[in-house]
Amino acid sequence: MHIAWLGKKSPFCGNVTYGREVTNALLDRGHRVSFLHFAHGEDPTGELGARETNPNLALEPSLTCEGGTCGEVSIPCLYKSQIYTIPSPRSSRVLTEALQRLNPDVVHASLTLSPLDFRLPDICEELGLPLVATFHPPFDHKLRNLTSGTQHLTYQLYAPALARYDRVIVFSEIQRDLLIRLGMGSDRLQVIPNGVDVSRYCPGPATLKEDLGVDRLFVYQGRIAPEKNVESLLKAWKSLNFPPSCRLLIVGDGPLKASLELFYGSEDQGITWWGFEASDRRRIEILQSADVFILPSLVEGLSLSLLEAMACGTACLATDVGADGEVLERGAGIVLSPQRTISQLQTLLPLFQDQPEMAGILGQKARQRVLERYTLKGNITQLEALYQDLWRPLGSYPHVQIPGFCA
Repeated sequence: MHIAWLGKKSPFCGNVTYGREVTNALLDRGHRVSFLHFAHGEDPTGELGARETNPNLALEPSLTCEGGTCGEVSIPCLYKSQIYTIPSPRSSRVLTEALQRLNPDVVHASLTLSPLDFRLPDICEELGLPLVATFHPPFDHKLRNLTSGTQHLTYQLYAPALARYDRVIVFSEIQRDLLIRLGMGSDRLQVIPNGVDVSRYCPGPATLKEDLGVDRLFVYQGRIAPEKNVESLLKAWKSLNFPPSCRLLIVGDGPLKASLELFYGSEDQGITWWGFEASDRRRIEILQSADVFILPSLVEGLSLSLLEAMACGTACLATDVGADGEVLERGAGIVLSPQRTISQLQTLLPLFQDQPEMAGILGQKARQRVLERYTLKGNITQLEALYQDLWRPLGSYPHVQIPGFCA
């Protein structure tokens, strides 16, 4: 089958990782994949930088499909960030012409919070192409603060547009129920959780604690932004006055990094600011070395960072927002209240310092939960079934000539 994938190539975020992992897995199963992404100041032919996003994609600006790969298409944009994208006035025309040339069996949009998301159903309807969306925005199933209220408005804004997609993939039953309450038909919604490649993200020997000269390693890995609530973790850590044998590692970058590092950045407080880590191998080593992974977010979707830590056998603490509480329920980790994060961490973190065996037990349960529910292999199998359900035989589209089905 030929899939036209519309997603993000940069800046680095969960959407970028999701697109890379899923398209690589589809290619490994013999499907054709064309990658369409927003480009700001990048080569419009797609000849530059494709392997940075997906090393398995052939660099074929002519978009001739050979050997399972169909190259890249850059969609012009005026601005893009980790959260949203502003397309250029000609982006709709560029996208339409690209889809006409590619003539895929299905279009899959990993939505980037862009005005083009609302135009895409019209484009695909005109071309007679089935359209799938993955809806990523973080959320909190309870309106507990301004951040969760703002995200709820995003869901309210998108619900009518999502109802025009043939299928919408969400990551949890909680997210599905929220969209149904906002008026979406249940027949268009399908729950396919994020998945992790458990052969790469797995327990293994690691030397980072030895390199840092510590006995206990606590890790946060993700964006350093207001919705991630990293400051609550830092406040709790600072109040505990751990000995030098304990270290908190902050892995990531974002708009709050400079100010938080300035205020909490002293090494003698046991905090190391690692910064952004581009290497998958190195990020896996960090998770394999960690005793505890902490995610104190105010809103989430289904955190890939959390699933990756769990797959590596790391004990996990995360707030009950988005689908993260659902992931950790019934003993796979510890679920925190987003309203009492500081006080709960002040109680829990010393327990992991004093009783390291507790981290080992929780890590084993976390790994088992991922194997049961959140493998990339299972994710792709469900996605293939969805595509097959939407794909129509040759000649059933009124507007375009569809190429033969390739399995």
